[in-house]
Amino acid sequence: MSVIETASATGTTSVEPARRMSANGWAIVVIFLPPALLLFTVFVALPIAQAAWFGFFNWDGYGRPERFIGLKNYGYLLNNATFNRSLINNGLVIAVSLLVQQPVALAVALMVAGRVAGAAWFRMIFFLPYVLADVAAGLIWHFMFDGGYGLSSVVTDALGLPPYYLLADKTWAFSAILIVILWKYFGFYTMLYVAGLQGIDRSLLEAAEMDGASAFQRFRHITLPLLGPMIRLAIFFSVIGSLKLFDFIPPLTGGGPFETTNTMVSYLYYFGITRMRFGFSSAVGFVLFVICVTFAFGYRRLFMRDD
Repeated sequence: MSVIETASATGTTSVEPARRMSANGWAIVVIFLPPALLLFTVFVALPIAQAAWFGFFNWDGYGRPERFIGLKNYGYLLNNATFNRSLINNGLVIAVSLLVQQPVALAVALMVAGRVAGAAWFRMIFFLPYVLADVAAGLIWHFMFDGGYGLSSVVTDALGLPPYYLLADKTWAFSAILIVILWKYFGFYTMLYVAGLQGIDRSLLEAAEMDGASAFQRFRHITLPLLGPMIRLAIFFSVIGSLKLFDFIPPLTGGGPFETTNTMVSYLYYFGITRMRFGFSSAVGFVLFVICVTFAFGYRRLFMRDD
């Protein structure tokens, strides 16, 4: 008697286990989904909706918002030169992170991922800046860039040049922030790539080498494709982190000189919260949220669909 006939004779089929699995799945959903949904609603969805609603008011944060002004807060952002400069600064951070930080981190990861003498020490040294708090790193670099008594002063004195205050130069001040960002997060992305490289099957590279493939060919056709998921994840982290950049701004420049070094988050802080314009700051926060969510879902759908 066949398996099908036996199942028919006993009156059991594979549908019942499937139904039992489905019932177990629904039980898990009923038990775990409501608490998670409640926490998400209270701490994520409601604050976002509230910020979007407050953006329609001219509100100083005291009492209930009553002075409804419609889309004026959002319209003001589109015509505000300082906010547009903040958008450009965030774009510069993204560009430097993707075009400089990521390639250099990958190159260093290729050098320290192997089993060579001292590789573990190099990884630790590269990762140490990431462990340091962002505000502390900003304070340290503020001292180093100071033309009166920092490292910048030592260099200019050695060259016989007058003191140069980089953080007070509206043309180059933001370049100092970019330097700090590269220094701070370079080790984090290096470690990501090291983890990805260590997950690649070495036998594939050894087989390609035995077949006569050059080092560049092995990297181009084996290492790079297998490292693709980690690269896409690193790019995602880099862009989202660049959009939310804030902690370096207060200790380094405070948004100056002449409001040229603000990012979107520091703009929200200095032009909204510190000036008691909570309706306006809510509008800025909601715009930033829309930008981040649009990128996150778009990037996930286009580039990380199979990861």
